[in-house]
Amino acid sequence: MEIQRVAERSQRVVVEVEKAIIGKRNLLRQIMTAVLAGGHVLLEDFPGLGKTLLANSFATALGLAFKRIQFTPDLLPGDITGGYVFNRASGEFELRTGPLFANIVLADEINRASPKTQSALLEAMQEYQVTLEGETMLLPRPFLVLATQNPIEYEGTFPLPEAQLDRFLMKLSVGYPSPDEEQEILRRRRERQQDNVTLKPITNAKELSEMREAVEQVYVDPDIEQYMVALVTATRKDSRIAVGASPRASLAFLKLARAWAVLDGRSYIIPDDVKQFITPVLAHRLILQPDLWMKRNAAQDVIHKVTSAVPVPVIEV
Repeated sequence: MEIQRVAERSQRVVVEVEKAIIGKRNLLRQIMTAVLAGGHVLLEDFPGLGKTLLANSFATALGLAFKRIQFTPDLLPGDITGGYVFNRASGEFELRTGPLFANIVLADEINRASPKTQSALLEAMQEYQVTLEGETMLLPRPFLVLATQNPIEYEGTFPLPEAQLDRFLMKLSVGYPSPDEEQEILRRRRERQQDNVTLKPITNAKELSEMREAVEQVYVDPDIEQYMVALVTATRKDSRIAVGASPRASLAFLKLARAWAVLDGRSYIIPDDVKQFITPVLAHRLILQPDLWMKRNAAQDVIHKVTSAVPVPVIEV
């Protein structure tokens, strides 16, 4: 598929989702970028900002199967992977797949699940498979996890292990709407006379796979590759950071920058494609020194100071 066609298709998906999610164009483009790049997204924000609606709307616009998992402390691995159930009529065990067997899975309040359940989800996120009774089963492709967590409630939660956080391509925040945007939400609800927003599919799983193949053809200048590596390496040398970003961060920059360039209809990336993903890629991958844990926005401040010292390459277009 040609780059321009991918850009046009992606734009139509974003516009369709905007019928339900108002005033968040850049956020929607970032999530569409993750869809094209083939990575999972962690949404961390307050309740009521439309995180669930966002995930459901993208699934509908992309024409993909969608499942929602409400994570709770008593959730078991079998509740999300499924398992074998004895059928008395046939006298045999039958497989009943869990909600992980979908294209887009919303892991709602992911940090409320126990580590045992998290481990089952980790296998799905990394290997795109689940193991049931010693048998490995592949998940549908494409497979994307959109996870949410509340940044203010810590009672009854289990902090996500660093290995799992590292599997998320990026962490995003929805944010509150402006007063005008919030009034627009009320106006649209009043006019449609129902809560549900009707969306139509713009693409499908097969076409999305072709769109992802087009992203792989985007040219990356060696100087920009070096810039990506330098950003990640800088986090490993700063005294305020106890543990820096892993090579997955460099790969995340590469995947996201390529996909963002495609959204803009370009077959090459520029430094700005990388710069705008610095915080989304690095914020959840760094472990700061203990004296910074209680400071608000400490991670963003450290990231800004560390990465601003990295020289940006000049590329001739």
